[in-house]
Amino acid sequence: MSELPIALDAMGGDKAPQEIVDGALQAFHEFGLQSILVGKREEVEPLSGGELEIFHASEVISMHDDPAKATRSKKDSSLVRSAELVRDFKASAMVSAGNTGAAMASALFRMGRIKGVARPAIATTLPIPGHTPTVLLDSGANAECQPEWLLQFAEMGAVFSKVRYGIKRPKVALLSIGEESSKGTPLVKSTHAMIKEKAQSTDLFEFIGNVEGRDLLDAVADVVVTDGFTGNVALKTLEGSLKFFMKTLFNVMQTNDESKSASDILLKYLLPVASELDPDATGGAMLLGVQGICIISHGSSSAKAIVSALKVADELSKHNIVDQLRAAVS
Repeated sequence: MSELPIALDAMGGDKAPQEIVDGALQAFHEFGLQSILVGKREEVEPLSGGELEIFHASEVISMHDDPAKATRSKKDSSLVRSAELVRDFKASAMVSAGNTGAAMASALFRMGRIKGVARPAIATTLPIPGHTPTVLLDSGANAECQPEWLLQFAEMGAVFSKVRYGIKRPKVALLSIGEESSKGTPLVKSTHAMIKEKAQSTDLFEFIGNVEGRDLLDAVADVVVTDGFTGNVALKTLEGSLKFFMKTLFNVMQTNDESKSASDILLKYLLPVASELDPDATGGAMLLGVQGICIISHGSSSAKAIVSALKVADELSKHNIVDQLRAAVS
């Protein structure tokens, strides 16, 4: 599978198809990564210059389409066709910056679920300057969960952390409103007991108990498990807070001549940190639990973000992550 090209949804995202194709070309020229551009040939071909293979798909699932309905009705959409290329062993992975729900539905309906997986989950990496990123899951696939599902998220998150970041025995934590095992909703309490018991019988991960929202960017855990509703709220809160902080910081630097002079000194130290926090460098999230690699990038992905996503897809394919996930939940 790792020798196959990556199916890239050329029509997905706010900046499609221009930035998507630019990213594919950049990944090809700089890293030798082969992509199949899936989308409307008449729009994609002039941008690609004939350098990459194109798989024509006549339909597009927009950001405003209902994911389930659109996946069923738009069978010739770039998202559905990308998933089918993976299913049919013509692509090693699929990458899309389009409708997240539709990307999930396409992957689930066309690739199928790994045997034994109750529900797939979205694993998002949270960059932590100077440290290995923290994997947060579920970050949006399942608004309501059961304890057994969260246990599987812990297992799959540990595999993802191990494969992508080389962590032998990832530290897994459960997101709650307090560190004590007695804190949290009935779901959290039941899950805590279940993951704790599982950790005692496996070398896959180490369970460190509950963490709070303030710990997400503090390198406390390698994997943080929660339901999709809480995870998505936490993720969007972090994104908004980071944007607010960066905007405020740079506005302060431009206040007067004195602050501008100080910024000249500080910028060389701040820019590397900003680079590590750049969402375009993370490569997007992965849908764990389906029988194929599905990378979901941010809707506003630039060419740089697409390059990162293609690199992640290639790396995970070479490490046979689906087989490792299958073994973990079997």
